[in-house]
Amino acid sequence: MAPNATIYRLELQVSDMDRHYYASHNLTLAQHPSETPERLMVRLIAFALFADERLEFGRGLSTVEDADLWQRDYGGEIERWIDLGQPDDTCIRKACARARHVVVVNYGGNAADIWWNKVASSLSRLDNLTVIDLAPDRIEAATALLERGMRLTAMIQDGELQLMSEHLNVAMTPQVRRAASRGM
Repeated sequence: MAPNATIYRLELQVSDMDRHYYASHNLTLAQHPSETPERLMVRLIAFALFADERLEFGRGLSTVEDADLWQRDYGGEIERWIDLGQPDDTCIRKACARARHVVVVNYGGNAADIWWNKVASSLSRLDNLTVIDLAPDRIEAATALLERGMRLTAMIQDGELQLMSEHLNVAMTPQVRRAASRGM
């Protein structure tokens, strides 16, 4: 029998002054048995950075054809597709064909640099692709926020994200490696 997922319940208050988006989200995150706490936190950070009333978690690790997070319009078309880590360039091209905007959120430090050097030229014509990097030390610091029941505030201003609980504040500035020229 396979081990069960660990369930985290979260009340996330988002104040994104850069996009003028302010909302509270009640989320349930299921941590796959093979998912690290760091990857779980990156999923949460990606949600905070791109928060929207229609943004939802995909099946991710269990179904590689699905996004880690995605947002659909009211007609069911995929507006935003978000993958974490260093996905295969073939998967990224397929996602770019299916969605208006694709975001890859890297958090691997030097591994992300090696991955990008390998795939950058094959992805250069994808004008709806954005690639951002999160510093590994900031992700590690953010994992200290993980609790089975969490209340967090995500404040975004001038490109900086602050994740705050009652006891801890973790600040990070995602670095844009490649910005989409359309699809935002």
